[in-house]
Amino acid sequence: MKFLILLLSLLLAGCSSVIHQPTTNDTDAIHRVIESFRTAIIARDKPRFLALFHNGPLVWQSVLSDAALARNREKRPDAIKARVDPGSTPQSFIELIASEEKRNEEKFWNIQIHTDGDIAAVTFDYAYFYDNAETNHGKESWLMVRTEGGWKITSVVYSVNLPD
Repeated sequence: MKFLILLLSLLLAGCSSVIHQPTTNDTDAIHRVIESFRTAIIARDKPRFLALFHNGPLVWQSVLSDAALARNREKRPDAIKARVDPGSTPQSFIELIASEEKRNEEKFWNIQIHTDGDIAAVTFDYAYFYDNAETNHGKESWLMVRTEGGWKITSVVYSVNLPD
């Protein structure tokens, strides 16, 4: 009987650790979100872009590099490094892109994903292009949650460096 209880305990402990371990499927699914983000920008696909985000309030925050801040202050002396702009949202971002006639594209590399299978922190280098010319680049970080509908972005924070 003790053997059966021990065996059952080990099996349950093993099942518990399997349930909470991230899988290749998780990282593959997160990579698909990143690719959907990228291609929705190119295609100006508002519904596909907005479907990548979790419902409810989320963070969409830029932080200017010191050099970008200095350049911005030449035109706007009141510019600040990490201005909170409640109007800066995924919705406003994709609407601006959809209204543009010229091509927009964001490129990603050095992608790192840290997940436990339920939440994820994703960081990468990025460069943003408008009409095939780089407008800015930096680091970008997303926080994500795995919902019943798949992986969703809850936060986007990115640094802004201007090209020379």
